[in-house]
Amino acid sequence: MKSPGRARRIPRLCATAALLLPAVAGCGIRPTGVIDAGEPIPGLTKGMRIYFASDTGLRGVSRPGVQLNHLDSALKLLLAGPNESEQKSGLANLVVFNGPFHASANGNRVTLDAPETYLSADDRLRNGQLVCSLARARAVLHPTLRPDDIQVTLRPKDEPLGPYKCSYFLDS
Repeated sequence: MKSPGRARRIPRLCATAALLLPAVAGCGIRPTGVIDAGEPIPGLTKGMRIYFASDTGLRGVSRPGVQLNHLDSALKLLLAGPNESEQKSGLANLVVFNGPFHASANGNRVTLDAPETYLSADDRLRNGQLVCSLARARAVLHPTLRPDDIQVTLRPKDEPLGPYKCSYFLDS
């Protein structure tokens, strides 16, 4: 005569074996070598980024290890231009100042004063380089702020431009 406990164990044992069998047998997919998937998806990164112009729009490049003391330091990084590797990948600096410049901030607002420099509202790439680089610098200097929340006003020789958010120049 069969014991009732043994009769209950057999279905459980079969169910467990059915679950473990695929894991033991493998899934049938053979291993492959490394497959290049291209560039990583751009997203929020930490640290200083400078924005340069390319034939497809603005591109941010990291400047790891850079310690900023003030916003003007970010502008000096921008004026130094892309490095050799970045130039070979098609990046260029369109920003030139025709005299003194100074960037200041109050909360999430940044103002760039460049009283001897001509900037046009139509010069999207150059303005974008300035706005996005300054917004990132402000967020690096004040980590409680996000670059997306920072508004930058450009005050060149003529009429003030902005305030702009960096996303305005990246959405094209």
